[in-house]
Amino acid sequence: MRRYGIVPHCVLLIALIGGVPSISERLLTFARIESALEMQVALPRSLLVTMAGGDRYLAANVAVFRALLVSTDKMRQEDYVVLAKVQEDASWLNPAHEDNYYIAAAVLPWNGHYEAVQTILARAMKARPFDYQPAFYFAFNRLHFRKDAVGAAQALIDAAKHVPNIRNQLLLESMAARWLSQNDDLDVSIDVIRTMIETSRFKGMREYLHERLQRLETLRSLRQAAIGYVEKYGQPAKTIADLVRFGGGTQPVFEPAGMQYMINSDGLPILIARPN
Repeated sequence: MRRYGIVPHCVLLIALIGGVPSISERLLTFARIESALEMQVALPRSLLVTMAGGDRYLAANVAVFRALLVSTDKMRQEDYVVLAKVQEDASWLNPAHEDNYYIAAAVLPWNGHYEAVQTILARAMKARPFDYQPAFYFAFNRLHFRKDAVGAAQALIDAAKHVPNIRNQLLLESMAARWLSQNDDLDVSIDVIRTMIETSRFKGMREYLHERLQRLETLRSLRQAAIGYVEKYGQPAKTIADLVRFGGGTQPVFEPAGMQYMINSDGLPILIARPN
């Protein structure tokens, strides 16, 4: 029990601040500490454990309480440096701490501390294989802050192998397929989705992935045609139909429901949501 969140060691502290059944509810009304006072220094890990009587889980709880109670609305950049160190140390002391990874994911990457939050989430992923959320946040950060669709998708695929809940497995795998569609390296995306199809145990998921694969293969063919078109005519094609005819096709390109292929301002074929 004590590995995964605020634990029995803190019962006395809870009682001192009001003794309520839910810590989260209490924290909503508890006066938050000014960051200038709370986030001035990050103590060494060894000192934290010593102060906690040798209990690393209690030491982690104390660090997480600091993160929970600090006010972020007036924090300076140097305060976020300390906060990142405090939370990274807490994750080293107790990598399975749910409150710690959740707070880190919500605050740190948006304030310039990408590496710290990824370290925290990677530790949580290893310590909490039953929990898909650390993997999701880890992958989202790679996609959003590093524009690494392949790395993000691979993180979800790896996590799905360890999640016991089948519904969450399918959720992670389908999300990985969608994110791969955003990757500019279509060959890599196609290879990854083919591997997912080969390893998936579920017929519905394989059918879903086949549809994703068809989209990417069609997009790759259109982009190859676009390159040839420019080489021959010295200018980009204006329509998808021009590329189909150039490639020797006579049938219109199959477009998934709600989607359409178009040529962007750079002359590159892309797949976008169809305007309503």
